[in-house]
Amino acid sequence: MGQKNKIKPALLVIDIQNFSLKFIPDRDKEAALIRINMYIDLFRKHDFPIIRIYHFSKQHGLTQRTEDFEFPKSISIKPEDPMVIKTYPDGFNKTDLDKVLKGKECNTLFICGLSATGCALATWLGAFNHDYKAFLVKDAIMSPNKDYTTNIEIMFDAVGNDVIQLILENADQKE
Repeated sequence: MGQKNKIKPALLVIDIQNFSLKFIPDRDKEAALIRINMYIDLFRKHDFPIIRIYHFSKQHGLTQRTEDFEFPKSISIKPEDPMVIKTYPDGFNKTDLDKVLKGKECNTLFICGLSATGCALATWLGAFNHDYKAFLVKDAIMSPNKDYTTNIEIMFDAVGNDVIQLILENADQKE
């Protein structure tokens, strides 16, 4: 019997930029951002990487060093958290995301942020094309339509806190 790959997780925080958050209903946004911070803290506690992914678009004014481009100040990211800038919905498409993840020896991804019907979903699909195990994070993805978000969570088996904690507690930490 062959040796199984050990789980080496990373949290991908996708497109929770000030510009994009304007399109999310306040109630949904507040709840998801609280959850995202909770997962950032949980991944930090277990010493696993948090990768922040930003969408760049001159057309929409999403350019670096603008307020619209940035994540809200309330999000617990740190400057040392790796940053990936994308121009396509899939965070892997023409970016160095795969290289960053391989450099950190990650093989299992937890995806939160925006949009459940767009970039978060596209990155989830892209992860499989790069041989990662990937999970959408329940109650930590959002879209302008809560019903669509709920349907995505159901259709693609989004995982919640209990599963994530179990995986992090039993994952292979770097020595």
